[in-house]
Amino acid sequence: MPTLVRPFRALRPVPPRAGDVIAPPYDVVSADEALALAAGRPASFLHISRPEIDLPPGASPYSDEAYARGAANLARLVDAGTLVRDAEPSYYVYRIEMQERVQTGVALVASVAAYEANRIRRHELTRPEKEDDRVRNIDSLNAQTGPVLLAYRANAALGALVREAAGSHPLLSARGPNDTLHTIWRVAEPERAAALTTAFDALDALYIADGHHRSAAALRVARARRDRPRAGASAPARAAPRSGDLSHEYFLAVAFPHDEMRILDYNRVVRDLDGLAPDALLARLRETFDVEPSAGPVKPSQPETFGLFVAGRWHRLRIRPALVPRGDPVASLDVSLLQDHVLAPVLGIRDPRTDTRIDFVGGVRGLDELERRVTSGRDAAAFAMHPTRMEQLMAVADAGRLMPLKSTWFEPKLADGLLSHVLD
Repeated sequence: MPTLVRPFRALRPVPPRAGDVIAPPYDVVSADEALALAAGRPASFLHISRPEIDLPPGASPYSDEAYARGAANLARLVDAGTLVRDAEPSYYVYRIEMQERVQTGVALVASVAAYEANRIRRHELTRPEKEDDRVRNIDSLNAQTGPVLLAYRANAALGALVREAAGSHPLLSARGPNDTLHTIWRVAEPERAAALTTAFDALDALYIADGHHRSAAALRVARARRDRPRAGASAPARAAPRSGDLSHEYFLAVAFPHDEMRILDYNRVVRDLDGLAPDALLARLRETFDVEPSAGPVKPSQPETFGLFVAGRWHRLRIRPALVPRGDPVASLDVSLLQDHVLAPVLGIRDPRTDTRIDFVGGVRGLDELERRVTSGRDAAAFAMHPTRMEQLMAVADAGRLMPLKSTWFEPKLADGLLSHVLD
């Protein structure tokens, strides 16, 4: 029976080149931002994760040429000795420091079978076109290069093993985007690795925090490769059931204890007020909220409270407690309360997945960005949210439910390029 997680032979930068290779995740930067970040940095992993930056302007990131260029760029870094592969399977303790926050997890490969069985639990829908992109990315590189962000309920046994490993000399360290420091320790000793495997196997579940498309793509790749004949094998061997220990039956991830992870607010801006004047909007909101003008920006400090910036002024909104469906882990989320009591009935935004009148602003950009977008005339109003809590995310996943669109913004982000999983 395959284990929940296992160690792997990471493809990684040699320590002196880690700062040259490290890059933000492929999906948090635009092509223009990637081009600027990679300028003068030929070893930047953006040449692999966003290879269209090396093609003529306007080239599609989904073209055959883009995937081929990414594979060629990866091979170039391996051939140059910038990236090397560890000889023995290992776990990698992974610490991220951002300002005064520190979170320490374990880089590993997680079982596709456990994902299929919902022991690795998801909370978001995926979009087929984004899954298709990640499948082609994995197949063209024959590697998983962007780790999935996982969470587990804080656990004393795992915590002790992680602290012990992080007490030794690190394998590598590099500064990443947003002034983050990424430090990695290798855990190769068989006894320590076995102890980590056992501790993870004792968990009831792991939770996907960020990386639903990458994990779904890993499942699709695994299913396709299960049925692929193995080169050089005899006919009976080619027909035999596939082993759950093959590398494509696991996907690259970093797992952190839930109480060290930070979810930022994921705020909303709307293009127009659906024909309402600002005073009329406030009047409608008073039917379900306590509305209080504020002399300054409103950053909600507790659930069921929202900030509203409209017509050059901030307001604090508190939904009436009787309207909160406390027995429902999805409907009671702040993002659901805003959707169900403001966006749909008042502003006519019934499907935020498809309605072009709404946009989403990650909390890392701050409330100033909300003010800027409204005062510039780009948007008519902005809603500042209280962050979703990790306990809420896990409750939704445990119930087999899905979170609403754009419910979580995790910060800090994992880096691309420091650890990759080669599919043997």
